[in-house]
Amino acid sequence: MTRPETETALPPAHPCEIIPGDPACGLVIACDHASNFVPPDIELGLPESEYARHIAYDIGAAAVTRSLAAQLGVPAILTNFSRLIIDPNRGRADPTLVMRLSDGAVVPGNARIDEAGKQARIARFYAPFDAAIDDAIAAAAAAGRPPVLLTLHSFTPYWRGIARPWQVGILYDGDERFARPLIRALEADPAGLTVGDNQPYGGGLPGDTIDRHATARGLANALVEIRQDLIAGADGQAEWAARFARILRPLLAA
Repeated sequence: MTRPETETALPPAHPCEIIPGDPACGLVIACDHASNFVPPDIELGLPESEYARHIAYDIGAAAVTRSLAAQLGVPAILTNFSRLIIDPNRGRADPTLVMRLSDGAVVPGNARIDEAGKQARIARFYAPFDAAIDDAIAAAAAAGRPPVLLTLHSFTPYWRGIARPWQVGILYDGDERFARPLIRALEADPAGLTVGDNQPYGGGLPGDTIDRHATARGLANALVEIRQDLIAGADGQAEWAARFARILRPLLAA
């Protein structure tokens, strides 16, 4: 059964949604967990309710990414498949690349996947996402401006019953060139945001999207996490896209 993120969405023809933009703008955006879509030939064996949860995709992240890319005129790459099939924000050797258990949900269709099955999913979903990001970065380099790589995610308001106080978090590894000014700009926002500095997760996951595409090339980068309850609806999505567009313009100019 297909499970597009919105009921009006058509089954995607390509594993990635590629939004064109000015290659000389200095920014490439990637949304690793944009969709909860599962093609009809893949049966994961989960109840329908599980596909509306964060285990299937990052709620609200796709809409914020599309709006932000449009406002800034920058290229963006979004997944057209659920992270339950394969997680493109993991290294190929990561044991959680294909999740067998996710936040209490056993994924029967992944429980006995063998190496051949995993490689087939890499070729069909993971590799095209990688290639699309590579192409966007190469186009930026050819235009004379190696880009910042920004990846956009969302996180749950509660984890194991404990409320998370941050409205937004910025994750990074050892490279703070872009992450530190972005944190300062968010902390100065008139809304009085509580900003996570490598929270709610630690940055620097070996083999993740940032590591493969930015760290390996020496590109400045940051991973953005927005709390899901703030971007679950259209108004919040528009508010956060406008906030990041306002903040990013002077940072990119600098």
